[in-house]
Amino acid sequence: MSLPSRRKMIRYSAAILCGRKFAKSEPISKLKIVVAGGHPGDPEYGCGGTIAEFTDRGNDVSILYLNRGEKGCGQRAAGECGATRVSEARRACQILKAQPRFGDQIDGEAIVDAQHYDRFHRLLESERPNLVFTQWPIDNHRDHRAVTMLVYDAWLRMHKSFDLYYYEVSNGEDTVMFSPTNYVDISHTETRKRAACYAHASQSPDRYYGLQSQVARFRGIESGYSMAEAFVRQVGSKGNLLP
Repeated sequence: MSLPSRRKMIRYSAAILCGRKFAKSEPISKLKIVVAGGHPGDPEYGCGGTIAEFTDRGNDVSILYLNRGEKGCGQRAAGECGATRVSEARRACQILKAQPRFGDQIDGEAIVDAQHYDRFHRLLESERPNLVFTQWPIDNHRDHRAVTMLVYDAWLRMHKSFDLYYYEVSNGEDTVMFSPTNYVDISHTETRKRAACYAHASQSPDRYYGLQSQVARFRGIESGYSMAEAFVRQVGSKGNLLP
């Protein structure tokens, strides 16, 4: 048997070294993720388990609320209600190890026009996300529909530079006609999701989490997990960064 030439040995050694270098850099670098929702609580209910999966893996997640939910406390004054819901949102983000951010719109009065497209674009661009989740565009609440349009416009203006996914909340009551393309197993993070949702104590969590947990169990049946969150991937997204 002939011995390999010196040139072949050099190439072989280089390949080994390159392989070792590649192996050391295999873990995916930290991702920047934004989860946008109409009100405090929407992102937590829709994909709190997925948020926890991402942050547990060392990724950076911001939860971006379009408004402060200032009209969601019955007869309480808007300023008082908004302060309560901001405090609840900060607590929920702490549980999920995410950073809260707030838009400048008013609960129930979402505006989608050129000026607000520009403002939201600048806000989202400042985050420089790799991945964005937002609400499904066919939804019974106008604030949910509004945040979807603002995110989608920013995605186009940012040249589709981030992956875009849509999530569901209170399926059948808010979100309608939702047909998932992707699922995330939340079997190990559902308790954190639940705690984050219950941090929104002013928003009747017993009622809303009861419905959302049924949705998670059904999505688990669909995908083969005990509990799952479901998403629709926007056509044109370049990769699949879901956990």
